[in-house]
Amino acid sequence: MILPQRNDFNPLTRLLPILLFLAAAGCALRLGPETLSVVAEDDTTAQSVSLLVATTRARDISTGSYSDVRAPALNYEAFTISIPPIHNVTQIEWPVSQPDLQTSFAVTNRTVLPEFTLDVGLLRSSRGTNVTGKRDVLIFVHGYNYNFAESLFRLAQISVDGNLEELPILFAWPSAASMTGYVADKDAVTYSRDDLVELLTIAAADPAVGNITLFGHSMGGFLVAEALRQLRLSGQDRVIERLENVVLAAPDIDIDVFRRQIQTIGELNPPMTLLVSPDDRVLRLSERLAGSRRRVGTTDINDPRVQSLAAANGVRVVDISKVDTLDGTTHTKFAALMSVIPHETLTTFASLAHADTFVLEPISATLVATRQ
Repeated sequence: MILPQRNDFNPLTRLLPILLFLAAAGCALRLGPETLSVVAEDDTTAQSVSLLVATTRARDISTGSYSDVRAPALNYEAFTISIPPIHNVTQIEWPVSQPDLQTSFAVTNRTVLPEFTLDVGLLRSSRGTNVTGKRDVLIFVHGYNYNFAESLFRLAQISVDGNLEELPILFAWPSAASMTGYVADKDAVTYSRDDLVELLTIAAADPAVGNITLFGHSMGGFLVAEALRQLRLSGQDRVIERLENVVLAAPDIDIDVFRRQIQTIGELNPPMTLLVSPDDRVLRLSERLAGSRRRVGTTDINDPRVQSLAAANGVRVVDISKVDTLDGTTHTKFAALMSVIPHETLTTFASLAHADTFVLEPISATLVATRQ
């Protein structure tokens, strides 16, 4: 019997233990469409948050949920999410079976919308309205391996824990929500690029919309960068100028690809912010799947080349390694930022008018420049 040489083995075989670890560290039980069942709000409801959803997922009329089937056009829906009184900061209290106002996140209202609009009773609120009477918004683009309910509740968690003034808008692309669906998710992101451009264009032109924050996590960061690149190449500079903040958390982007993207996008005002962590295990796996090519999200901010890249392209790079992780993958640290810099996370980044590299010190809740 002739054994195969070492370099003949399928590289995925070597990654199997890592995949199993990540699967175990992720969501232990993924609930079905019943997670989005509407529960009547009562007097015991502690707090709730209203969200707008724009999604390239196809709507399943029979269940009221959204699948990983790719929709031919954007679907819009408004949600109200109730947060249980036992809520722990950075956590999502998932229902055991059916949603319960006392113990879990729960949908208390939802309205399908024919188009993008802030003129719906569910979203009317003085909170987040700036001095011009317009509504500031935060557009969140989720990452790899998310189903619809997970991305919806994650944004609700970020919004309530950070006491964000902006109206949260979820851009939900059709992730396969599977550890083995990495390639499928890459294709789904590419499929959704034009739709994110459309959402940004509509929001930028809406007279009811004030400041716009664009926040992409993981593979969603790649989608954000591609949308900005497309806007710049198509001459839609005014849309980019309407963006008050652009933040990429743990961006799953090949570092060479990012150099090309940012060269086309150009400097933003204020600068684009990258939240990185060299110990991010999910991105380390992504690097191995990509032939050991570095991802932006694992950047070492002490590397002179990284510092030069930040300065040359007008980018802020913030190392959040010291933030406590939510799980064994260290890939969701961004969601814990609200417990580190409560109520001020985005404005803290925005207050740094210059591009540079920084370390986030959780205890003092300060950003320390690595170059003095």
